[in-house]
Amino acid sequence: MRADIRAFLKKILSRLTFVNSLRFRIFAIVIIVSYVPTLIMRYGILQNYEERAVSLRISEVENQAMILANHLGANNYLQDTSSETINAELVQLSNLYDGRVLVIDQNFNVVRDTYGISEGKTIISEEVIRCFKGNNVSNYDGNNRFIEMTTPITVTVNNGEKGGGISEGKENNRIVGVMLISVSTDNITTNIAVLDGKASILQFLMMILVVALSWITSRILVKPFEQVTAAIRAVKDGFEAEAIDVSDYLETEHIITAFNELLNRMRALDESRQEFVSNVSHELKTPITSMKVLADSLNAQEDVPVELYKEFMTDIADEIDRENKIINDLLSLVKMDKTAADLNIETVNINELIELILKRLRPIAGQKDIDVIYESNRDVTAEVDEVKLTLAISNLVENAIKYNEEHGYVKVTLDADHRFFTVVVEDNGMGIPEESKEHIFERFYRVDKSHSRKIGGTGLGLSITRSAILMHRGAIRVESEEGKGTTFLVKIPLTYALKG
Repeated sequence: MRADIRAFLKKILSRLTFVNSLRFRIFAIVIIVSYVPTLIMRYGILQNYEERAVSLRISEVENQAMILANHLGANNYLQDTSSETINAELVQLSNLYDGRVLVIDQNFNVVRDTYGISEGKTIISEEVIRCFKGNNVSNYDGNNRFIEMTTPITVTVNNGEKGGGISEGKENNRIVGVMLISVSTDNITTNIAVLDGKASILQFLMMILVVALSWITSRILVKPFEQVTAAIRAVKDGFEAEAIDVSDYLETEHIITAFNELLNRMRALDESRQEFVSNVSHELKTPITSMKVLADSLNAQEDVPVELYKEFMTDIADEIDRENKIINDLLSLVKMDKTAADLNIETVNINELIELILKRLRPIAGQKDIDVIYESNRDVTAEVDEVKLTLAISNLVENAIKYNEEHGYVKVTLDADHRFFTVVVEDNGMGIPEESKEHIFERFYRVDKSHSRKIGGTGLGLSITRSAILMHRGAIRVESEEGKGTTFLVKIPLTYALKG
């Protein structure tokens, strides 16, 4: 029982998934766009036919009624209804249009009814009154399917006038009665029903054709997207490693372009990750190898002199310090790779922060007789993470000292505008070769590996610096000329704002 319920639910879910698919939506849109106009056209045609048929019927009956009304007036029918000819014409008009004719005199009395049931009765209605005033009325009742109209019965009156002994005459038409005619429109309704039936059959056949065309069209239109999905799955499953290309539509080109860019980015990240692991392994292995060699050398010798023993142990301690520095830098880098939500943003006086950094680093500079100069153009207060920014600026100044020549200088300049503050670290040291400038922020990259190892560099300092600056929504730029010195320019917003 539970298995049946699960199968039923899966079936429903699969159908719901299909409803949410692009193919179904294209299918539905094509059907709606194709079917709705046919409904409107069908209604419009039937409505137009009904209006046209009713209009023709009214015009036809009005002409017949006008002729008959003239006969009634000319033969003084309202005073004498015994004329068999006129009565026959009234019955003929009634039978011809499956209707009813009432002849009403000036006193609103019915003098003739083709149904024979209202003669002698009085009829006072708006239509009859308006007709006596000279306004013919034609009304169509679609619900009861009949047309009601009025036609005036007129006689010609000769009004005699005397003037100067000469008798003059003037003829006028006077309304003496009204014909109230009711005409059935059953045949029009029957024709409409026949047309509606034929239209329904035609519409049903068109619907079948539209459904088939919609299904085929939806499959054709969605096929490129299915190719995109299949290509992406092939890449995901590892069957394809190259960039994919499905250029049927502009939209698929955009999707594929974005996916290929993402794929290239992932490959670059994977290569960078592999290179990083390889570099980490190498950097961590080197001090351990050195310590192993030094320890094995001590163990291989007997009666090792104290001086040599101390020298080896000093070298081992140096290698341990180097290992420890690499590990600390790696930990700093990992912290920098975390999201910006880990930033401890607070308002910091940048002038005081730089002065404190330079105070800690001046003893190192003094060992090489390097002059450390600080120039502040204005007081700067900004919203930053003090620890991470201190680490970034310290790395730049420390590198400027370590990779400088003796008796050189390091100049730090602080400035700001209404949006950003800038820190410029300038030295007159060995500089950076042109081919190395684009790589200096890469992890474990060192311009001069032998010199870097000699001064204890790990190749992670500038990578840590760049990460810290980017976390502050800032930017870092380098200008350098080999043998003449290097300048780093750091630009950071005064106000930190989270990404919206």
